[in-house]
Amino acid sequence: MADLVLDHLTIQYGDVKAVDDVSISVASGEFLTLLGPSGCGKSTTLFSIAGLNKATSGSIRMGDKVLFDGATNTFVPPEHRNIGLVFQSYALWPHMTVAENLAFPLKLRRLGKTERDERIAEALKLVEMTRYADRYPYELSGGQQQRVALARALVYRPSLLLLDEPLSNLDAKLRERARVWLRELQERLNVTTIYVTHDQAEALAVSDRIAVMSMGHLRQLGTPKEIYERPADSFVADFIGSSNFLAGRMVQQEASHAVVELKNGTRLRTAPGQARSDGSLVVAIRPERIEIVPELCENSFLAEIGTGTYLGSIYQYHVTIADTELRIQTARELPPGPVHLRIPPEATAVYAEAPGEY
Repeated sequence: MADLVLDHLTIQYGDVKAVDDVSISVASGEFLTLLGPSGCGKSTTLFSIAGLNKATSGSIRMGDKVLFDGATNTFVPPEHRNIGLVFQSYALWPHMTVAENLAFPLKLRRLGKTERDERIAEALKLVEMTRYADRYPYELSGGQQQRVALARALVYRPSLLLLDEPLSNLDAKLRERARVWLRELQERLNVTTIYVTHDQAEALAVSDRIAVMSMGHLRQLGTPKEIYERPADSFVADFIGSSNFLAGRMVQQEASHAVVELKNGTRLRTAPGQARSDGSLVVAIRPERIEIVPELCENSFLAEIGTGTYLGSIYQYHVTIADTELRIQTARELPPGPVHLRIPPEATAVYAEAPGEY
């Protein structure tokens, strides 16, 4: 398997940059997820790797093979890239059986019948669909069709596997099982995989690394743990999971910590971070990191418990501190009334811009 390199990739339609100067290196055998809201450029990036659309500038390389280079006007057509692609809609031929769907790309590559049959049997075994070889797509469930689409992409042994939201048409329970199965299969085959999704839980569950995108820009590239626990900016902190944002201004900045004054005058010890030239900033804190304490101490507040929601394994409450409303999550049910809350300094992140300002 070969490494994949996107180098300053830009894809422009008229005055709109759908992908703006994105650079990513994907190691051989790695599972990388492109994650972001609708319209952020993740599928556009994926299709440019596949060769289904042509980038404006930059380059795409796979190993020592240049797939696209804007400077030299190099463009390798999709049929010569040896890349497997699974679409969100599966795109199975309705008039062909499962086996015939898998045979189609092998016939295009002029493989003999004996080798075709061996590869089809191998691919169907991988996705646990051997006994469905003679069925038509309309005779299969959504989950089964998804496996057939994946088998068809794997049957000709691609150097790179691209997956465009392949689980989005499945119900929640089946999607959860499918992502575990998909990751196990990818690890067994050791095939380099680029996965596109807007589902944060899905990305955290299956990825070696995640590339978070917004409005064509790469916001952060890192492991799931890095993305969740150390968001690069307030957009990532807001998009991945959920965060509370407290507006304030910088009072003191040290190497190990900062002191922030909130709008209501309360001072908060936080992790070090960035502020604007006038000192304004926002402090981000995950709802599950806010602690309930028996009495007031450093970084603690008297709050009032508001509405609550039971989410099965946790309770989520809206609480009011002075004029600010926060969300907290706890494993135990809380009665209405006052409560002492503490924000651990090490659980905070400080950003110059609020999420909506990107």
